[in-house]
Amino acid sequence: RMLRAVRFACELDFEIEEETACAIKKLAQNLKYISCERIRDELTKIVMSEKAEEGARNLYSLGLLAYIIPELLAGVGMSQPKHHIYTVFEHGVRSLGFCKSPKLSVRFAALLHDIAKPATRQGQGEAAHFYGHNMRGAYMARAILYRLKYPREIIEQTAHLIRHHMFVYNIGEVTEAGVRRLLAKVGPENIADLIELRVADRLGSGCPKAKPYKLRHLEYMLDKVSADPISVKMLKINGEDVMRILKIKPGAKVGLILNALLSEVLEEPKLNTKKMLEKRVLELAKLSDDALKAKFTVIDQEKKKEDLSIREKHWLGERDNV
Repeated sequence: RMLRAVRFACELDFEIEEETACAIKKLAQNLKYISCERIRDELTKIVMSEKAEEGARNLYSLGLLAYIIPELLAGVGMSQPKHHIYTVFEHGVRSLGFCKSPKLSVRFAALLHDIAKPATRQGQGEAAHFYGHNMRGAYMARAILYRLKYPREIIEQTAHLIRHHMFVYNIGEVTEAGVRRLLAKVGPENIADLIELRVADRLGSGCPKAKPYKLRHLEYMLDKVSADPISVKMLKINGEDVMRILKIKPGAKVGLILNALLSEVLEEPKLNTKKMLEKRVLELAKLSDDALKAKFTVIDQEKKKEDLSIREKHWLGERDNV
């Protein structure tokens, strides 16, 4: 009932009156005798509510958090250097408040992503750092959620997001290959959740912009490398077909003809049938290499058009540097 009071306060948006709050504080230790499953069910509803931040604050102020996720208490009063203006604990609950994901794993990641900072802190003041807190944090989050009897899927998804929440993306330094590596490491199915976690992390740090240019640029690059590229693979025939039709061996001529075909198909998609392309191969084979290359401008134009479309989707101007 104590947890239910906190949950109702979140769901119905009311304050717990003083007499009830005092009673909860007095009896908070009785949570030790409640099954993990019942605690888990109420905690889930609190974390997934519209007032999740207020719920986390109530759990702390009423003394209940110490019997649910005591690891969070180590961050109370612990200051952070550089761009952080809040303590570790304050930052965590604020990040949870700014996280509007419908996924429980993302919300837990927002609350717990810096859970290991107290354990990994080295140095004092502005010189303090928390090397490896993401890896240690993933381990701690896994242990916390396992203790609370959450399903393995929720546990692993939360730990995965926390492990990768410190990803670095610098415009002009990270190449398309680097973005592909990030995508492969994090998983295409997790990248949107990771960006949502980064947004909550930023806002929970006091940053005014949810998605600065750098983060929008990352989304643009992710879309760009994930999209089906404009290439000769779009054609209904391949290099082997060209060599068979012309009775030639592998060489530059094969590539020139395929790219010339691609240029024509981009202008007139209905030409992309095996029968029509095979006929066109014989005709293009009569052209010089320079004449074939002259057709490639259409490919460049289409690639630029596709790139501009992706940029506009993420509010990036055509003049912005890649």
